[in-house]
Amino acid sequence: MKPIRIVLADDHNLVRSGLKSLLEGMHGVEVVAEARNGREAVDLANSANPDVILMDIGMKELNGIEAAAIIARDYPSVRVIILSMHDTQDFVSEALKAGAAGYVLKDAAPLELEFALQAVAGGETYLSPRVLRQVVQSYVRPPDTETGLEALSPRQREILKAIAIGRTTKQIAYDLALSIKTIETHRAQIMERLDIHDIAGLVRFSIRIGLINAHD
Repeated sequence: MKPIRIVLADDHNLVRSGLKSLLEGMHGVEVVAEARNGREAVDLANSANPDVILMDIGMKELNGIEAAAIIARDYPSVRVIILSMHDTQDFVSEALKAGAAGYVLKDAAPLELEFALQAVAGGETYLSPRVLRQVVQSYVRPPDTETGLEALSPRQREILKAIAIGRTTKQIAYDLALSIKTIETHRAQIMERLDIHDIAGLVRFSIRIGLINAHD
């Protein structure tokens, strides 16, 4: 059986070196090229004829998700595994939407990485167990539990939009003629009901559902 041809894409030299050493110790694996950024990874998808590109997310020029989308579109026979420290659903969802065939966490055991490479090279999709649990939990909820914007009252939707466009708690309280404590209580309830626990997440959610646009 011919070896799985792999391109490593990471902007940290030491990380690439460590991964290369690890992969070269695996049976049936061959590292054929290395990329320092997403743009180089896209170029190597063409010139190096890899089976799999093992790619970080946070890279210059093109990040891993952007590069994965281009590779999935232009070189569909090349499979991409995202190797990342991020285990949140947002990152995983974006990677899968971009066309990545796998998502492996950087704290995974070497045996898991080897299994992921074999699975993806064989045409399957692979997600690290911790990531897979989050994806499943995002779809499997009690039938009587509200999710998304419908879980919020009209007042909370109004406050969410104000938060998402950058209004401070004091400004929102003034605009709505409410106390600061009331706004803080609503904000805590919004985060709990949406299961989003930071302002950046609320902004991304608001853009995703069309409550605001990216230019608001």
